[in-house]
Amino acid sequence: MRILPNINGHEDLARLNDQQRADLCDEIRSFLVSSVSQTGGHLASNLGTVELTVAIETVFNTMEDRLVFDVGHQSYVHKLLTGRQADFEHLRQFGGMSGFPKPHESQADAFIAGHASSSVSIALGMARARTLRNENYHVIALIGDGAATGGMAYEGLNDAAVSKEPMIVILNDNEMSIDRNVGGIAKHLSHLRSTDDYLQLKHRYRSFLKKIPGGNGLYLFSSRVKNRIKRLLLPTTIFENMGLTYLGPVDGHNLPDLVDLLRVAKDLKSPVLIHVLTKKGCGYRPAEENPSKFHGIGRFDPATGEAYAAKATTFSDSFGQTMVELARSDARLCAITAAMPGGTGLLNYREEFPKRLFDVGIAEEHAVSMAGGLAKQGMTPVVALYSTFLQRAYDQIMQDVGILGLHVVFAVDRAGLVGDDGETHHGTFDVGFLRQVPGMTILSPVSMAEQQDMLRWAVKQCKGPVAVRYPRGTDGAYTASDWNPDDPVASVGAVKCHRKGSDVTLITYGTLLNNVISAAELLAEQGIQATVLRLQTLSKLPVQQIIEQMSANHHVVILEEISEGSGIRQDLAWQIRQILPACRIDGVDLGHCFAVQGDMNALYKHYGLDAVSIADYVREVLTHES
Repeated sequence: MRILPNINGHEDLARLNDQQRADLCDEIRSFLVSSVSQTGGHLASNLGTVELTVAIETVFNTMEDRLVFDVGHQSYVHKLLTGRQADFEHLRQFGGMSGFPKPHESQADAFIAGHASSSVSIALGMARARTLRNENYHVIALIGDGAATGGMAYEGLNDAAVSKEPMIVILNDNEMSIDRNVGGIAKHLSHLRSTDDYLQLKHRYRSFLKKIPGGNGLYLFSSRVKNRIKRLLLPTTIFENMGLTYLGPVDGHNLPDLVDLLRVAKDLKSPVLIHVLTKKGCGYRPAEENPSKFHGIGRFDPATGEAYAAKATTFSDSFGQTMVELARSDARLCAITAAMPGGTGLLNYREEFPKRLFDVGIAEEHAVSMAGGLAKQGMTPVVALYSTFLQRAYDQIMQDVGILGLHVVFAVDRAGLVGDDGETHHGTFDVGFLRQVPGMTILSPVSMAEQQDMLRWAVKQCKGPVAVRYPRGTDGAYTASDWNPDDPVASVGAVKCHRKGSDVTLITYGTLLNNVISAAELLAEQGIQATVLRLQTLSKLPVQQIIEQMSANHHVVILEEISEGSGIRQDLAWQIRQILPACRIDGVDLGHCFAVQGDMNALYKHYGLDAVSIADYVREVLTHES
């Protein structure tokens, strides 16, 4: 008899015995492989945390206790165990269940997650709220060793240790230990000091000494002696130095040990860190052998692990290829990424130029400031970050690059909508905050060919900070490059005309051009002739060039794959009206919101940016005007 269909929360799990929980873990792994093979998603990280999540949900009631995920792509098992099994059919689809924790989905999802290194800070805030409101629940932060490379994690841990707030931080270490452990003695002492008997004895010993004259001094002396002996036998962790109670390391796939250790931590009235060792992809051989491939994967054959669709060349691949080419002829060129050499297309670059690739971990602020130091001393750094993660380094872009006008190249990957990862990952704000940096040049290619031309120009010819922003995925219908390296782009910008018409002017940039041209063709079938202009630069807008190429009917529609207020529409409209006060200017963007998840075609339609919706909108505003 299957167990998983009957599990809907803590009470169901608490009734199971050890063997039933072990069988449940096997069922969960089979379910994940079968389900994700049909929808795509994050598989390796979830397979690696099956026992850990089952243990957490057994010991804690996450409908009341607060479980805060870091990043959150490893929350699938949590969702399975909290009443959302049926929702996996529509995982990460438009209108379906998110691949990340979302409080609007369930009370069991304590907080939204998508960016790394913030879980400890959020959990500490919840713990302090509990104390201030005199409430009674447990707070747990689940953070991976990758997210723990971010400085914010240590800011949170440091404050948590000082606060003395009862809370549990679970460090899911799926690649390497934080500190080296020494042989059998280390293992024995780690087990001994993690047991309930040891912790109770320690508490009784301190309570006894407090009651006798001079007891506090004797306790401090004995504590120092104990710690010195412990350091000789077991290397002290950074967490103990901070003041946290450190438990572990523990095998993250030994369910009974995990349950026992979590129960011990639950009874402690202090901040505790549990160090758990897990294996990504555990239980599914293709994911165990290639965890990076199964970190985020599309539909695949569960029997073999092979993807159904052949991998196409992406903008990230194109960027990486061009970087290799440029580095071969320029010894000053170096690349910086924040734990994403694969995602940003830099694996081949790393293989050929290992000394000129700096993976700083999940530390975008550090990446940008370090790039400023490299540029100041004569190197040409290229910082490759996803748009959504670049947001974290806004201050460093302004202070450590912009003020000095340093030649740092920002390769802004995943610009615009990114599809099924949803609001935490869409790159729909970078145009707005990059345009705020004085001296920043922003380039927006329409194709991989143009991306490569722009990147070469940015590295070889640009003198100050420059960003090349490009989308996730592959080329659209338009694959050519109109980039002219001799255009004075830094001073007046560049605009290209893709179609001439007398009735309306459509202005856009980036790969949204594909939808706009298709919309213009639909309008032509209805007797409406549109001029289509595309901006190649978004920093200084080429207003005079735009006016010279506009249609005779001074009606402009600006189309942007960007959140309202973060694009160019307001600035461009204001500048055009300074010259043509009677010009009517309308526009379509993503609206004043955080864009939802879904297939790209579904999202374009939802936000009115697919070809049909654009044509309908233009026809409507022209009809209304007349």
